[in-house]
Amino acid sequence: MNSAKVLLKFRFVWLKKNRPSEITVIFIVTKNQTVMKKVISIFIFCIFSVGCFSSKGLSNKKVDGNLKEANTESSVELNHGAWTTLLQKHVNNDGFVDYKGFQKDRAQLDEYIRYLSVQHPDDTWSAQEQLAFYINAYNAFTIQLILDNYPLKSIKDIGKGLNDPFIQKNFMIDGKKFSLAGIEKGLLTPMGEPRIHFAINCASMSCPKLMNKAYTAENIDEQLEMAAKGFVNSDKNKISKDNPQVSMIFNWYKSAFTENGKTVIEFINQYSSTKINPNATLTYLDYDWSLNEQKK
Repeated sequence: MNSAKVLLKFRFVWLKKNRPSEITVIFIVTKNQTVMKKVISIFIFCIFSVGCFSSKGLSNKKVDGNLKEANTESSVELNHGAWTTLLQKHVNNDGFVDYKGFQKDRAQLDEYIRYLSVQHPDDTWSAQEQLAFYINAYNAFTIQLILDNYPLKSIKDIGKGLNDPFIQKNFMIDGKKFSLAGIEKGLLTPMGEPRIHFAINCASMSCPKLMNKAYTAENIDEQLEMAAKGFVNSDKNKISKDNPQVSMIFNWYKSAFTENGKTVIEFINQYSSTKINPNATLTYLDYDWSLNEQKK
């Protein structure tokens, strides 16, 4: 490589078993655009695949066993009624969003997001309350991000590489800045509830649909179960007994679906109306990042 080079060092610190851990990533900045694109791709892969997202001190209790049987005692009972009102008005039963309508109610959305931002999730919250809070926060923050950049054809239009929309730290919770990936990987995923991947919505056609009611601690188990069944049996997958074609979500988050010793096929078969042969080979469908906007 003949062009000038600069070594950049990135140090990430996160919590692992309540102790600080870190990873250092070093890469070369070069005038060679082809090489630079590869370097950035590797860097982004490290960000998304290595555990470099932390809870930043916010509580996110591990869900042990059945969520329905987990302790429901909580010091708070949050009110997500404002979010339900907005969702009922601007999201249809198929999960498609009227972003132009949401823009007209931007003041109400911003007020709800301020409500989320000042909360202090701690160990006195139940796991159910935490799950509902973080899922609603992810979905509301995603709507906010789209509206901040609307009109657009895809969430991916907002940024690329180191400015990827999922790693932009635009969102505040308890005075701490989070990205969407930070909420998903630093707060939700460590809770050990794989069905969250059918509840959070990334504003794209291949994403699980955005439910038009807020998640609540009281109903979280039933809501997650409905989301899982709905997604598995939707057109986001083409499930057959011997030639199953499924969403990339089952590939990206394979470790979440197999955490309890199940195979991905066994996990899917819990919810699928068509049962997949245990010996079948899964193939993964291309992901459609087009905006999940209502067509009028």
